[in-house]
Formats: sequence, structure tokens, C-alpha cells
Amino acid sequence: MTDALDHNRRATAAARAFYERLTPADLASLREVDADDAAFRDPFNDVRGVDAIARIFTKMFAELDDVRFSIRETVVGEEGAMLVWDMTYRVRRWRPRQAQSIHGATHLRFAPDGRIAWHRDYWDAAGELYAKLPLIGPLMRYLERRLA
Repeated sequence: MTDALDHNRRATAAARAFYERLTPADLASLREVDADDAAFRDPFNDVRGVDAIARIFTKMFAELDDVRFSIRETVVGEEGAMLVWDMTYRVRRWRPRQAQSIHGATHLRFAPDGRIAWHRDYWDAAGELYAKLPLIGPLMRYLERRLA
């Protein structure tokens, strides 16, 4: 096993443990997981720096309840790691009793100290989010059927 692969396996295990237990209280320790100048990108955000990343998660926890990440699969290589996950949550202002879920994947690259240097989330915003909304959802489902 190469040193890079061993490094990435340890870093991936730490990242996985952090995200699977993530609560609003854990955001105070985000610097232990993310490098100071870490990059984060998902379908709605493209930011750099721990403070900017923390703002994204703070907003997520302000709008959602019972957020949980369940990592289903990890693939680790010498260049980084991929995590396949399910995120479950409830939207506070819309059907607050109904659990929702998003299936996605995260590509990670690590700094020499093992913290996350680059974090890119991939998930289908149209199918996993917009199609579930009350006004736009029917239109999204109609377009999906028409284009299929």
C-alpha cells in the first residue's frame, strides 16, 4: 500500500465519521476536518474557506430538521476519495412531518495534514429537490416524461 493511499484512507475515515454524526454543534469543529482554504462546491454553492463552508451548513440546519448523512459506499484512491451517500431531512416550512431524501456522491481531496482540501458534491437537484416542490414539481415531472 502506498503512503498516499494510506493517508487518504485515514482522512476518508475521519471525514466519514464527521459527516455521519454532523449536527449544528459540530460546525464549531469544522476546522478539524476542513483545511482553512478548503474549496466546497455543490449544485447551489461554490465557496472557498472554512467560514464560507460553515455558513452553508448553518443555513442548511436553519432550514431543515433531522438532517442525517448515511454514507453507503466509499472508494479511496491515491488522488482522493468518493463517498456515496443518502441525506435524509425534513423541511421546516413545507411538510415538516414528511421525511425527504437526496441521494448523492462526494468527491474529496485531502491536504497533507489529512483535512479536506477540496469537497465536491454531486446530486440531481432537478430530480431530488425541485421535482418534490409543490408548484414546480408537477412541471418538472411533466418535462421529465416528455423528454424521456
